[in-house]
Amino acid sequence: MALLDDVKSELAAFEGDSPAAIKAQAATMIRFGGGLHRVQNAYVIRSIYTSLEAAEWLRDTLRNVFGHEAEIKHQTRQTQNGPVETYIVLVTRNVVALALQTGLVDRRKQQVHGLPAEVVNGSIAQIKAAWRGAFMARGMLSEPGKASFLDIACPSEEAAMALCGMARRLGFQAKHRTTRTSERVTLKDPDAIERMLKSMGASRSVREWTGKRSDGETRGKANRLANFDDANMRRSAKAAAEASEKVQRAFEILGDNIPENLRQAGQLRIDHVDKSLEELGKIAEPQITKDAIAGRIRRLLQLAEKTEKARAAEGK
Repeated sequence: MALLDDVKSELAAFEGDSPAAIKAQAATMIRFGGGLHRVQNAYVIRSIYTSLEAAEWLRDTLRNVFGHEAEIKHQTRQTQNGPVETYIVLVTRNVVALALQTGLVDRRKQQVHGLPAEVVNGSIAQIKAAWRGAFMARGMLSEPGKASFLDIACPSEEAAMALCGMARRLGFQAKHRTTRTSERVTLKDPDAIERMLKSMGASRSVREWTGKRSDGETRGKANRLANFDDANMRRSAKAAAEASEKVQRAFEILGDNIPENLRQAGQLRIDHVDKSLEELGKIAEPQITKDAIAGRIRRLLQLAEKTEKARAAEGK
């Protein structure tokens, strides 16, 4: 989780956006973090984040850009994997006015099921900011060395479809999938993930993710090659042992009636079970090729088989 925290911290520190992009990011963070809630006869905005920097970015933006005060509440909850720290951004005053400003409710004061139209149809800078906000709120990133994915849990099917549509505008093919517990939007191609992280503004973190991923792929390739070589060695050793047993059986059947060149090849196979055919050819006197010694052993076994069949026919 350390790399994921680093990415969200870097995104929270991103600067240089236009006011429209900042508003798009804030609206998306609120929508994906929890959004608008009705409590008795009033509304509150209650959005939950696992990154303190993300929560602080939203609180400060609501104050400085929208003119609304928000507070951050810290909670710790126990899970099977240990304690999880969460940070709740809470707005309790002038909530409907803020929801109108961010586009989370329309002019009829109906909640937007996906994302505000001005965000989805906004500029490229707004699209990038919206993806940044969604990731800061509910994004996950694979650890280097494992199967690559960038995943965002979405509050609704409409929000997931909006996120996919905005990804297409940025040149990405994000996949929308429905799980038992949530709607999710996922990127799995490593190159696409790198480009998306850069588009969102995590240039420093993406270099770390890319470097560690490359190291992991190199180690994985080395391990696969080592396993492949080990498997080949086991297969070769097994084949050599089986060939040695067959040669011994051929010697028993043929007795002294074996051509000298076939006998020499067979004896080498019996005496050097751990050596390859190429190595047997090199220690033969005179030296012969791998194909030559393989051919002699094959003819020896064929001769033994032919002799055994002939004896069986005579005994009938």
